[in-house]
Amino acid sequence: MYGWLAVYYRELLILKRRFPKMLASMSVSPLLYLIAFGYAMGKTVMIHGHTYMEFLIPGLVAMSSMTRAFGIGSEINISRFYWHIFEEFQAAPINNISYALGETLAGMTRALFAVILIILLGLLFGVVLRYDSPMFWLAIFLNSFVFSSLAVGLAMIVKSHADQAMLTSFVITPMAFLGGTFFPLSRLPVWAQDILYFVPLSHASKAIRAASFGEPVSLTSYLFLAGIGAAFFFMAVCFVNRARD
Repeated sequence: MYGWLAVYYRELLILKRRFPKMLASMSVSPLLYLIAFGYAMGKTVMIHGHTYMEFLIPGLVAMSSMTRAFGIGSEINISRFYWHIFEEFQAAPINNISYALGETLAGMTRALFAVILIILLGLLFGVVLRYDSPMFWLAIFLNSFVFSSLAVGLAMIVKSHADQAMLTSFVITPMAFLGGTFFPLSRLPVWAQDILYFVPLSHASKAIRAASFGEPVSLTSYLFLAGIGAAFFFMAVCFVNRARD
């Protein structure tokens, strides 16, 4: 068995064991957003020719794929600080790239389940979009790759589980609300749009929304996500190397 596959397989076994509870936790926030925002504004507010509910679903897909992919960092920290599993990986003949790749794929897998759940919830609320577009799934793949790689890298440098929670509060939460999830970025001041242009979730929301609406997608967003994802993965490998030393 390849090293990365062993790491990934271990995470899948953990996911299988916790799947019912994890599925329930994945559904709470999207369901609340759909009820609170969808029913409140879904039929009365129109954004670029679409109902607010139609606008919201792709944003939730982008946000949930981000948060669930980044959540792999918490699992890594639990393994490091409480179960000392990382020490076993240090002794095993697994190179740094294999470990980073296995954990990154695990985060991306969690994100995929969250996306499928939101799509099903959207269908339950009567929202049908273009989910058969390859560009839709490519945007999700790149978005989850970006934040899963970031999580693996940051998990190697935090000193406690509380530090990981702080990173979520200062990095992930602001992006979740300012990355084009709940409202169009065009409604913000120009200076704010210029800043948020460099936020990965802004490009992910834009790409996922365009693909799900059957509109032309911006290749710039895909290239941006691919580039920053590669940079974060390289960072993750470097931090794994430092942690193992």
